[in-house]
Amino acid sequence: MSGAKSFFAKGDPKVLPLPASEEISAFLGKETVFEGKMTFQGFFRLEGKFQGEIFESGTLIVGETAVVKGKIGVSAVVIHGLVEGEIQAGSRAEIHSTGKLYGNLFTPVFVIHEGGIFDGHCKMEQPSETGERVEEEDKLRPLFQKKNQPLSA
Repeated sequence: MSGAKSFFAKGDPKVLPLPASEEISAFLGKETVFEGKMTFQGFFRLEGKFQGEIFESGTLIVGETAVVKGKIGVSAVVIHGLVEGEIQAGSRAEIHSTGKLYGNLFTPVFVIHEGGIFDGHCKMEQPSETGERVEEEDKLRPLFQKKNQPLSA
């Protein structure tokens, strides 16, 4: 990977670079066109065109030349290119300055760098201690369980 661009901007204290021990486990180049279902583990960098579903634990890196249309379910997603569809990112989603996301996003952490574009709906949920998602509605439910009762003491 020598000579490759950094995945993250240098000097940005809020964005940590990929650990040196982590390498790209799958790569689709910019001349690649793929349609269907893709699964992977580790880090997957996509530079080509993809239409379909991408699911698995790991980090999806959508390169600047990539165009992705469909559903994505991963641990983390880093967008430098174009994504149209629905993303479910278990830990975080990032849109960099050249990135565009048109669609729905479900993630606990969402970062948009200056110049990045997001057009859609986002729902941010914090995972519970057991790893299950806890919606804000569920956290507040005890406050509303006694509805239809007077407020007097």
